[in-house]
Amino acid sequence: MTEPRKRTGLASLASAGEDEDFSVIDAIGGPRGVIESMLPGVVFVVLFVITSNLELTVGVSAVLAVLQVIVRLIQRQSAVGAASGLLAVGICLIWAWQSHEARNYYMFGFLTNAFYIVLLSISLIVRVPALGLAVEFIRTLPTEHLRAWLDDWMQDKPLKRAYTIITALWIGVFSLRLLVQVPLYLTDQVGWLGTARLLMGIPFWALMIWISYLIIATPMHHHKALHAAAEEQPGEQEPQRPNA
Repeated sequence: MTEPRKRTGLASLASAGEDEDFSVIDAIGGPRGVIESMLPGVVFVVLFVITSNLELTVGVSAVLAVLQVIVRLIQRQSAVGAASGLLAVGICLIWAWQSHEARNYYMFGFLTNAFYIVLLSISLIVRVPALGLAVEFIRTLPTEHLRAWLDDWMQDKPLKRAYTIITALWIGVFSLRLLVQVPLYLTDQVGWLGTARLLMGIPFWALMIWISYLIIATPMHHHKALHAAAEEQPGEQEPQRPNA
């Protein structure tokens, strides 16, 4: 029997509140996932700092990215995940190569961070926390009765509050990345910029996944318990949701 594929990233938070142990390492893709995520950035910044040759740096980084995808496909891993990773690295490399500036390898990251800041901020303004939408969509995948699905977790005040908190925290993370890295970009300090990007990448991601789990685990557990009680007693009124 094939072992079920472990969820990574925000999808791992969909299991919060269950009896199974939560693993930050699994949530960020395991040791191999960490290495594969960080390796292109490490190779790019180290090779450029050593050689100052942008064409060589871009070429080696591109070959490495393609090899990673080929290995994934040979091992019959997710083609979507492999392709998305190659696309992201490819955009960064092409941007740096076309502009003839190594620092522009990091421009795509700035844009994605800014996009997430705007998107998450809008979700808080309209009082529908985006991370709540993402986690609940993964957890219960509404195929019909979208309004009932939305009301189900939005009316659970402790759960909605937890989703609001972690959405605000992730806005803080994306903002901090820009606050630290953009000045390094503007002063063309590629070595320090690459180092900051690496340190504020997977390590920050792992920390925020863990903090997010701690915040939502208890309210999600209570939310699931309410549903379990309602399913066991279908003839009775659904238990009242907690308001505090």
